[in-house]
This record gives sequence, structure tokens and C-alpha cells, in this order.
Amino acid sequence: TADVFIPRPETEILVETAIKIGYRLCVIGHRLKILDIGTGCGNIAISMARNLLYCEMDAIDISDNALEVALSNAKLNNAKVNFIQSDLFNTYNLQPSTYDLIVINPPYVPTREIAKLQPEIKYEPHMALDGGKDGLDFYRRIIDKTPCYLRKDGFLIMEMGFNQKDAIKSIFQNSGYFEIIELIKDYNNIDRVIIAKKRERGNG
Repeated sequence: TADVFIPRPETEILVETAIKIGYRLCVIGHRLKILDIGTGCGNIAISMARNLLYCEMDAIDISDNALEVALSNAKLNNAKVNFIQSDLFNTYNLQPSTYDLIVINPPYVPTREIAKLQPEIKYEPHMALDGGKDGLDFYRRIIDKTPCYLRKDGFLIMEMGFNQKDAIKSIFQNSGYFEIIELIKDYNNIDRVIIAKKRERGNG
């Protein structure tokens, strides 16, 4: 519906990457906990819940209308996802040091470039596109806040826009809490997904 951003093919790479890491993290006796931030229509959370059957999947979004769409999609796909209304981590429903894996496809279009996008995109929610002046507002907020919610050696996996790789790597490095593991390109050979692993600050 008009309440959610329409998933793009590039996000399939984010989902496939997260599922592969999820498989690697699965161990006997431990139920994997995953968080999808800014879930929108629920495509990421639902896909992961369907493929990682022994995970506990949480998904948050600031928009109640988006969460209604996501819940409907989860029911249609017989996926068990715990949907939570929240502006990032501003909720008591998310507990510190809980998640093995956090996944996000954040808004990353610089504000000034939104008016230049294809006409059909104007029908999609503005807040699902607008990444602030340089497109990196949400990366700064996420990279700053997620260490508290990840378990030791947990992973943060993020989609990124064209030509944002170096700036996002710098944000990660300045945080001191992450080691960048891998950059993955999309179908057009553009750096699209960044994988980072939590580490103890000051180590490595």
C-alpha cells in the first residue's frame, strides 16, 4: 500500500546475506534472536523467519500503518514475527545484549535528491526514503545505538546507497565497536551490503 516502501531487487542481497550468516550462527541449544529495524512491509523479517525456522524474529517500525501491512503479509506467508511499534530503540520491548543479528535497510537518499527521483517513488512514504542532508543520518544513529543490543560477537548487516561505502565505513570505524567483515556488491556491481561484527571497544 501507499503506507510502505516497495522492496527493490537489491534488498534480496541483504536478505540472502543475513540468512547465510543466520545459518552459521545457529548452534544446538541456542535460539537465534534477530531484529529487523524499519521493517516497512515486513519483507526482510518475513523472509528470514521463513528460512531460519529456529529463530525468534522481532521487527520494528515507527509507522503503525506500515506495521498493519507487515502483519498482514506475515499471516499470508505463515511467518512468525513479533512486530513492535518503535522509533528505533525507543521502546522497553527491546532488551540490551539480546540479539545475535540486526538487519536494516535504512532510508539513505539525501534530502535534496528526493525530488529528482523517478515519479513513481513520490507515491511512497517520504520517511522511508529521506536519509537526511547527506543520506547518512540513520547509519549514524544505528551504529551508535546497536552495540548495546547486540550480543558479544553479534552481527549488524546494512544495505547502503550508491557511493556511500567509504562514509559508512568511517562511521563504523569511528564508533570503535565494530569490525567490518565484508562488503557485498549488487547485480550492477555496486557496493550494496556491509557486514560488521561487534567487538569489545578498544580491541583489534
